[in-house]
Amino acid sequence: MTNGFTNRQEMLSKMRAGEHLDWDIIVVGGGITGAGVLREARRRGYRALLLEQQDFSWGTSSRSSKMVHGGLRYLAAGDLKLTKESVEERERLLTEAPGLVDRIAFYFTFRKGLFPGRLAMSFILAIYDFLAGIKDHRYCKNNELLAQFPGLDTTQLKGASYYTDAMVDDSRLVMRVIQDSVENGAYALNYTKVKNLVLKNGQTAGVTIEESDTGNTIDLSAAAVINATGAWADQLRNEFTDEKRIRPLRGSHLIFAQSLYPVTNVMTFLHQDDKRGVYVYPWEGTTVLGTTDLDHKEDLDIEASISDQEIDYLLNGFNRQFPNNQLSRTDILSSWAGVRPVIGAEQGKDPSKERRDHAVWSDHGLITVSGGKLTTFRLIALDALAAAAKQLPPPTVVTDHRMFVRPEFTAEHLIPTNPLWAQRLMGRYGAKAQQLLEQSSLQEQLSLGDTQFSLAECRWSAKYEGVVHLDDLLLRRTRLGMCLAKGGEEIMPALKNIFQQEQQWNEDRWNSEYKRYQTIWQRYYSLPNSL
Repeated sequence: MTNGFTNRQEMLSKMRAGEHLDWDIIVVGGGITGAGVLREARRRGYRALLLEQQDFSWGTSSRSSKMVHGGLRYLAAGDLKLTKESVEERERLLTEAPGLVDRIAFYFTFRKGLFPGRLAMSFILAIYDFLAGIKDHRYCKNNELLAQFPGLDTTQLKGASYYTDAMVDDSRLVMRVIQDSVENGAYALNYTKVKNLVLKNGQTAGVTIEESDTGNTIDLSAAAVINATGAWADQLRNEFTDEKRIRPLRGSHLIFAQSLYPVTNVMTFLHQDDKRGVYVYPWEGTTVLGTTDLDHKEDLDIEASISDQEIDYLLNGFNRQFPNNQLSRTDILSSWAGVRPVIGAEQGKDPSKERRDHAVWSDHGLITVSGGKLTTFRLIALDALAAAAKQLPPPTVVTDHRMFVRPEFTAEHLIPTNPLWAQRLMGRYGAKAQQLLEQSSLQEQLSLGDTQFSLAECRWSAKYEGVVHLDDLLLRRTRLGMCLAKGGEEIMPALKNIFQQEQQWNEDRWNSEYKRYQTIWQRYYSLPNSL
């Protein structure tokens, strides 16, 4: 273990030698749910291991809309419990992880004849704020709305409701939870596939893992195996049943250079075609337009990507709202698409009307947890552990229920000249932020393009954060591949030097990784048929 992430090769070598084969809990799935289970398991004293067949947060947890929110539509649908849990967890994350989870203003626009109107929304928001223990909503007139979003079509425009929720870098949230878990004695391996379950008397007793680079297999035993693979949950359960409990739904987004339509807050409008809510919002120095909500019928093991129909849907929605700021396909910087796991789905039902609750159940001792919201990952993890309790030894009593503990130093102490950036680093890396800066040059600490990412973070991640491939760094540890032109082409020479120094990549390895990254970016993060 070094600096908060398991040394993958060292750990696998020990396993091949017969060490670290017995566990209390093995968590399958390296997204936010699996990371949360690992964190809470280790806090209770369990010997815990997380296994991810791709990279950490490779699936849904790097492809969300980046929002930590209570879900106003869940409240409107009468789901008071889910909304209350969500806004309480939102406030907890805002308190514990500033710089990673940050409050942002939302403007929900009204147009004559569309529901909800001003009175209904005001009532919903009053309950929303009450559940969160804050008072943070009001009505704003057209002039204030137009000051925030210039060029907005004023036809039948009736102002907007202002309220606040929060934004997060979802992948960095996963990394921070894993980092803190490993620092506390847990282990986490990416690119390590669970090939099958180990059974004893018909009950789950462990897993067989397969190393992605060698194909070698190792049997591991565990008192409890927790299946936290999200949209993939039914695949692991198929050893016991053909039942399908997950309905995969795809949500896609478009990214534009901030200069094309700069925003600092979030605007929500109802799309003219289906009256679904669509967002325009700032993210990492860009402007994002999203999201869609469609059944995803493609192979889950192939990265999700946006379709031509989704591109047209989002562009048409934006261009109807902003007739004098028309955007086209040639303006698109990049895209992303993620697959949401929805529980107990009805195939004929409108995807946007599906509930977003999580569920936990057992199949022959295999505990499966899926569904739910990014915001409530801590509560989901606790439910999964409760379901596995009968299979586990008594836990250590937890007295400190914080998910994140703030570093002892302040942002002003870390970087006196730029405390805002310091707070960002502290939110993403915790106490490691100080070492990150100490191990990089002032030149490497400069921001790249319009983003706040830096080569200093690239160097740290390449050295300490379990980066196996170039795409791990550019699409998940940072978002430079999505936020810089042409997938970050301009920084490739600097990244080549970093990987040669920190991972000893030779020319052939760099060329192979660069080719792999280009293929992934063009096929899954650009536009359809971009190859």
